[in-house]
Amino acid sequence: METIRKISLTEQTRKGACLAFFSAYQDMDTARMIQLAAPDATVHFMPMGEDGKGSFWEFGQGVWQLIMDCFPDVDNTVDSLVTDGDTIRASVAIFGTQAQDFMGIANQGLRFNSDHIFVFRFDTADRITHLDIDWDHASFCRQLGA
Repeated sequence: METIRKISLTEQTRKGACLAFFSAYQDMDTARMIQLAAPDATVHFMPMGEDGKGSFWEFGQGVWQLIMDCFPDVDNTVDSLVTDGDTIRASVAIFGTQAQDFMGIANQGLRFNSDHIFVFRFDTADRITHLDIDWDHASFCRQLGA
C-alpha cells in the first residue's frame, strides 16, 4: 500500500511542477520557469532541429524570454497532462499577438494560436531534467504571415 501512495504523490508532485511551469509562463516569469529544473537540465525545441537544443537554464530561458518580448500578450491553456513513468506529456495551446520581429518572421501584428506538446522528464527529486517541445511550425509561420 505504501508503494501505491508514493507513486501517486510523485505523480501529483510532477504534474504540479508542470502546472507551476505554465503558470510562470503566463506570468512571464522565466526565473520561476527555470527554477523547476535541475541545474544540468536540457531542452529541445523540436521544430528547430539541432539548433533547438540546449541548456534549460540558459538556452531555454533565452528562447522563452524572446517569445515574451516579441509576443507581450503570450498566454497558454493546459488541455491535458498524462503521466508515463518519469515523464509527463502536456498538451497545451499557446497563443499571442506578435509585436516585434521573431526569429526571421517580420512583425505584422498578427495573432497565433498553436497546439504544443511538452514532454517533461523528471529526476527522483521531481525536478525537470529534460523538456521536449513540439508544434506545427509551418502553421505557426502561416498564422504570422510568413
